Amino acid sequence: MADNSNFYVPAESIGDLEWLKPKIKRVEQFSGAAKGGHLSSAIAIDGSRMSERIRDGLPSVVYGYAQAAAAYVDLGAMEFQRAERFVDPVAIESAVNTALVSLDLPVAGAYTRPSIGIATSWRENLDRIFRTKKVEVNRLDQTLLDLLMLVHGTPGRPARGVPVNCPADDCDAQDVLISTQGGVCPICEQVLYPTDVLRIHEEVMEEGTNESALGRLMSVVELLVLVGLTSLLWEQSRDDLLCSTLFIVDGPLAMYGPPAKLRGRAQEYFQAMAATTPGDGPYLCGLEKTGAMVDYAQQLARHEVLQPGDLLVCDEEVVKVVTNTANASSYGKETYWGRKFIYRAKDGRIVVPTVMPVTGAAYDARGGQAGPQGYPTLPAILDVIDRTGSSMYKDGIIPVAVAHGKAAFPIGVGTDVLRLVAEHKLGLGASTRGTQVSGI
Repeated sequence: MADNSNFYVPAESIGDLEWLKPKIKRVEQFSGAAKGGHLSSAIAIDGSRMSERIRDGLPSVVYGYAQAAAAYVDLGAMEFQRAERFVDPVAIESAVNTALVSLDLPVAGAYTRPSIGIATSWRENLDRIFRTKKVEVNRLDQTLLDLLMLVHGTPGRPARGVPVNCPADDCDAQDVLISTQGGVCPICEQVLYPTDVLRIHEEVMEEGTNESALGRLMSVVELLVLVGLTSLLWEQSRDDLLCSTLFIVDGPLAMYGPPAKLRGRAQEYFQAMAATTPGDGPYLCGLEKTGAMVDYAQQLARHEVLQPGDLLVCDEEVVKVVTNTANASSYGKETYWGRKFIYRAKDGRIVVPTVMPVTGAAYDARGGQAGPQGYPTLPAILDVIDRTGSSMYKDGIIPVAVAHGKAAFPIGVGTDVLRLVAEHKLGLGASTRGTQVSGI
């Protein structure tokens, strides 16, 4: 306690806020706000991950699980029940539909075969997972690899190959075009996989739980689920369902770490979809629950700077204050494919949505597009946020709460079950101890 230090926290040192007032817009001011209530359904996507040490005596062996859930919510049915004196649980249940894609792999201490490092083991496991795991929702039945090729192409036309850098230490080969069948490096003849384009293996370490790499994998799967669901509606109901459904990702529209190049692919893919969709669709947004912008937003609400129905345009000046950076113009240009806004819903909730611009980049070296011009889907998105408030968690909305409930791993007994499953898959259970680890 004697070694006291003072630090600067932007969310606690907001000071005079007069400079913010010109950046605050009323939701009713937006062009097209009058038609914002036409969205009739929402699909939320959320992911979860967990890594577990297998058992005492083998603390280096860690098994990882990741999954992504999609939850469909009929907004009309939800609003009808809200107006009723007594809520019908059967009607609520029928208004929600969920789907789940899950995957698992050894993340440390166990390998696909002898005489390889953990990075190579991850590469081989990812290739296997992406070829076998499918996103199966109604008429959507595609592997994760199919969706990876799709996001590298254009709607309705998957890429024939993806650019891969050779992972060999002494090889400089870059942007080698690899098809779904895989290939070899033209310089060192290293085996290459299409999933190497994600570069997740670059973040893997021999020791530890590799939580970071597992998190990157989960984020990629969330994006691919989004690609699959939007593409399904684009192909089969472009004039109807796609234009009346809001797609929500739990978290920002962004990609971090080694897979960050997917940010640009996602932006180009969905903007190409928007250019071939009637009206303003597809409607896409991310919702952040944590982070510096969320902390700052809650302070603004606490000081009554934002009133219910107010939207704060987070331009370069706001970004500079919140992130405490001298180079705010370059913020987010390598990671975000949606722009952050701060919105205080009409019931007082504070949300930080990220919304994709109809053309161009949300953030770039010149500061990007602050908005709200260039974001025609924003009024309808804010309308759904207003209509779907949830008390299941702080500042929550119903579709995301439902998706989170489907994707979350259970604690306690659930964790014990996952550990037993991992022991079985690795051949380390009580009846198989001492056997060779195989068949992963």
